[in-house]
Amino acid sequence: MQASKAKLGISACLLGAEVRYNGGHKLSRLCSRSLTEHFDFIPVCPEVGIGMSIPREPIRLVGDPQSPRAVGTVDRTRDVTDALAAYGERMATELQGISGYIFMQQSPSCGLERVKVYQEGGRPSEPGRGIFAAAFCARHPDLPVEEDGRLNDPVLRENFITRVYAHAEWQRLLQQGLTRRALIAFHSRYKYLLMATDPVRYKTLGRMLGDLNQHDLGELAPRYFSELMSALKKCATRGTHSNVLQHLSGYLKRALSPDEKQEMQQLIGQYRDGIVPLVVPLTLLKHHFRRHPDRYIAGQAYLQPHPEPLSLRNAL
Repeated sequence: MQASKAKLGISACLLGAEVRYNGGHKLSRLCSRSLTEHFDFIPVCPEVGIGMSIPREPIRLVGDPQSPRAVGTVDRTRDVTDALAAYGERMATELQGISGYIFMQQSPSCGLERVKVYQEGGRPSEPGRGIFAAAFCARHPDLPVEEDGRLNDPVLRENFITRVYAHAEWQRLLQQGLTRRALIAFHSRYKYLLMATDPVRYKTLGRMLGDLNQHDLGELAPRYFSELMSALKKCATRGTHSNVLQHLSGYLKRALSPDEKQEMQQLIGQYRDGIVPLVVPLTLLKHHFRRHPDRYIAGQAYLQPHPEPLSLRNAL
């Protein structure tokens, strides 16, 4: 896939760092064991980063859920909102070269969503977003981000890691020097992955690049990438995956025997009906393409959007 590991920002407590308010951690087995072999993690604890001690008085969000304040749970006059927001902006600048970020869920500093925002009397209202996470993500709207808890869902986990590798590939493309030809080749490589996640936006992106020579590349490329990352954020379904598998198998119609075609169709149908995981028809498809190579299909990100040892499609 790539020579060097992609870099990911991560809440430090998820790697076992004892930085939480009570001196504890929230070690994530997924991050510390499975993912660490494939990514270089850059741990960050914003509360420690702004000078808060370990252990320390916990903080919580209060007030307007759309613009909450982070204050002490005992000393309500202790307000660290501005410090956390400033630290988020600072880290957004300093963490160069990352292709994703894994945040600690429900944290008043790091939570991406469903963070309790307390009202008068101590009752929580509609959920908000952690102060640090909000400031950081505002500066990196196209960066793949996810909470550790949601990564326990195999569909969300596969979707996030797919976006991380797409982001890393785009960054390498920019470093090499983006050209119109390179942009078209990149889009072609992601054709079937886009078809699986967001068929409508796939067509929109195709039209965007249809008259590429009429646009300034420096202006178009960022718009294209933003649309791409938004499209990839949608989770593919058994229906859209099956559609892509059918398209790909069409490239083999002259190469396969009637029995091989029937077997391929049977496995795609079993996957669509929830009988077998995605990896089953996909493995057979790859087997046939090894026997009957197609240069265009060989370059498709859909066939291997992330390293095989991660086994992310085994549970889809």
